[in-house]
Amino acid sequence: MTDNQLRYPTVLFDWGDTVMRDDPALIVPMVEWQTIEVIEGIADVLAYLHSTGRQIILATSAEISDESQIRGALARGELDEYFSHIYCFKNTRLPKGEAFYRHILSDLQISAADALMVGDSFEKDVQAANAVGIFAVWFNPRSNDTRKGDMLVTVHSMQELHAFFESLDQK
Repeated sequence: MTDNQLRYPTVLFDWGDTVMRDDPALIVPMVEWQTIEVIEGIADVLAYLHSTGRQIILATSAEISDESQIRGALARGELDEYFSHIYCFKNTRLPKGEAFYRHILSDLQISAADALMVGDSFEKDVQAANAVGIFAVWFNPRSNDTRKGDMLVTVHSMQELHAFFESLDQK
């Protein structure tokens, strides 16, 4: 499958509680944490997306870690190889919102229609992405709340996310 046939050739992922477990009580960069935890099933999703030729981006509102520290934490979880770009507060100077997503689209020189955002914050990862025209997947493992619309779907596990991407690729 070539890139121009892919639906959403660029996939953005939130970091905390979407790719790796966040602990807001810890106030040092995640790379320095004694233990880190990768979200169950994320490695399979990333490997699948990588195998389809999609560009995988980390789009996080994390303020403590800079890009190299985030990459270091991802490396500890054996996930860093999947992410071609990392956007965070320290390298964009933007909180996660409409301007943040517009910055990413401009920097990558892609249209909103070619991007998809995956994250656990309905406000920051879904609504803000939708506001600039990016389709979003709400990763909601904490409740049965399911929201669906023209610009969003809900998944409750990484296995559901994997199945969502596979179904996209079969259309």
